[in-house]
Amino acid sequence: MRSENHDLEDIQKTLQEAFPAVDVELRRDLWPDMLRRLDARPQKVPWYDWALAGGLAGAMVLFPKLVVLLAYHL
Repeated sequence: MRSENHDLEDIQKTLQEAFPAVDVELRRDLWPDMLRRLDARPQKVPWYDWALAGGLAGAMVLFPKLVVLLAYHL
């Protein structure tokens, strides 16, 4: 009968073959690219965001107790 240690070594070997080591080091710094992307495109707010904000504001005016309810869920 095989020892438990030998079984664990077989499992470890099989896992290492199935999942080779991953290179975790970045090849370059990504932050300058991220800053360029953020500066390149203007932030647009879609119409439905304005509609949702307006609906929420209207609901708050019509039903003031919703403020307490929403604050409770935050």
